Amino acid sequence: MNTPEPHDIPSLDKSKQLATFALIIAVLCWISLMVTVKILPEYAWLIHILMLSAEAGVVGGLADWYAITVLFRNPFGKLPLPKLLRDHTEIIPRNKARIAVSMGRFVQENFLSPTIVQQSLAKTDVSLAVGNWLNNADNSQKIVGFVQQGVPKIFEFVGEHQISQFIQDNSVQWVKNTDINRLASEMLRAVLDNDFHQEVLQRGLDMAHQWVKTHPEQTYRITQRLFDELGVGRLAKGATFIGIDVQQRTINAFISKVEQALENPDHPYREGIEQAARHLMLQLTDDESAASIRLNDTKNALLDSHQLLNFIGTSVAILCDAIKNDLQQEHSGIAANLHAVIMQLGQNIQNNAAVREVFNQSISDLATQLSADYSDKIIAFISERIHEWDSREMIDKIESEVGGDLHMIRVNGVVVGAFIGLVLGVVRALFEHWV
Repeated sequence: MNTPEPHDIPSLDKSKQLATFALIIAVLCWISLMVTVKILPEYAWLIHILMLSAEAGVVGGLADWYAITVLFRNPFGKLPLPKLLRDHTEIIPRNKARIAVSMGRFVQENFLSPTIVQQSLAKTDVSLAVGNWLNNADNSQKIVGFVQQGVPKIFEFVGEHQISQFIQDNSVQWVKNTDINRLASEMLRAVLDNDFHQEVLQRGLDMAHQWVKTHPEQTYRITQRLFDELGVGRLAKGATFIGIDVQQRTINAFISKVEQALENPDHPYREGIEQAARHLMLQLTDDESAASIRLNDTKNALLDSHQLLNFIGTSVAILCDAIKNDLQQEHSGIAANLHAVIMQLGQNIQNNAAVREVFNQSISDLATQLSADYSDKIIAFISERIHEWDSREMIDKIESEVGGDLHMIRVNGVVVGAFIGLVLGVVRALFEHWV
């Protein structure tokens, strides 16, 4: 079924005028025929047929007028009516609460129930549609344009002194009130359980080994300074007089140990680091442990440092200004990179069926869960809003939407009634003639 365009919907005022005009024509025809039958009695049989048609048209028009009117209001005003008639006027205003509940139930059963949502999403590759949309240059440019317009305004708002101070004060207070030892413990657990630390340690040892091997002079000077700091510098220099280069031996020993650790995944140094990390992880799970107290005290001491907070605030402000200034340029580097990233993301989604399947399943599960959790609240909100509508406002709204078609029924009532009356008049005339 094609949805009618706005200009295809009959105008309410025009429909009312046409219906009233049709009813007046039927009444005038009926009166004229009653007069004509007195003037031309020899054609009474034909005039009675036409009169019956006009009468039926008047009855049909009045009956439809009454049926449509009682939907919205009481056509009798304050006239005393039998209860049977009075209870069946103003049908829509009287049943507003029931209509509200029925509309809410209709929306829930046909649009928001978990089963309907799940079935609808199962028929649609949502992630593919998203990928196609993102991979369109015009669409990705719309997102970039929104970012270019919105982000600077957000930065300007956040950059206001009162707002930035408010955010800083509340953020600092929130971090102060949060014990981060358990968070740190969980982060350590994730690193250790997934062996991320081994990769980091491997790369760290490899970088240290490479640097020491390629920078012997700097390494020697660092070792000398370390010996001086430890108070054994003179002893090391004295050993060189008897042919023992303590510093170089220390460097060689360090390189040897690093090479051993690099070659052996089970090296005691590696195991020692992991054991120390797991011991720290367990300590951080206890809020009263020395490690937890020391970590939280260090956090609070840093937050109490005005120099640190000023440094962070200044750094963030500089970064935000740099991003804002770039986005406001005609040829923004950030915008160009973002545009490329968005299109690449859309293309990757299009080409990866496995990822799309995971996305679709996640979207379906999320939408189904949201429908199960919030559909009742949404329906209750819709019902409450309809129930709160002013009756006059609701009637005007419904009439403005469907009143044009309803009043065209009045025209049909006149026409159809007149046609039926004409047929009945012909049947009666034939019956009287033959019988």
